[in-house]
Amino acid sequence: MIRVLVAARSSEVENAVRSSPSLVFAGTVDPYHSTEFPGDVLLIEVEDPNEQDWRALADLPIPVVLLLDSTDSASISSALRSGIRGAISWDATPREIESAVHAVNAGLVVTTPASLAELLPDPQLFAEELPEPLSGRELEVLDRLAEGLSNKLIAHALNISEHTVKTHVASIFAKLGASSRTEAVSQAIRRGLVML
Repeated sequence: MIRVLVAARSSEVENAVRSSPSLVFAGTVDPYHSTEFPGDVLLIEVEDPNEQDWRALADLPIPVVLLLDSTDSASISSALRSGIRGAISWDATPREIESAVHAVNAGLVVTTPASLAELLPDPQLFAEELPEPLSGRELEVLDRLAEGLSNKLIAHALNISEHTVKTHVASIFAKLGASSRTEAVSQAIRRGLVML
């Protein structure tokens, strides 16, 4: 069970924690004035975030999940770069809140897809270094290769034939100068084409 402290103006966040079978509501806290944090994760609603808030919250002794009114990707990216572990929308479902708490408690980072895209390098910047860039479909196949999926499972996931997958894999090998799946994935990671 993960003990969750809450700093929120609405009761919905507390109710979401209380309704979860894997979370324990550890009480409310004012993170800016408290010195004790008897919990594992802090869920906090932030209305008008600024850099000072991010630094103060990132310095807390427990990981923080922000619940933001605005899911502005620049603001979320700034928070994550400051050391905050999670940032989700204030209207997240109880299941999303529970998942975010579990993720940050496990040492992972939680964010929205839009802010993640802003944090990551543009794969095309690296792909352009290749003599011939990978196509969109080849990048999808490459992502599945990095997950360790077989050709059959890749075909099923992308709704294409196994023969088509083999063709894409051969093309990926040729473009990356790789002779095996492991080498292709290794090359792709170095070039920023996939994230593990």
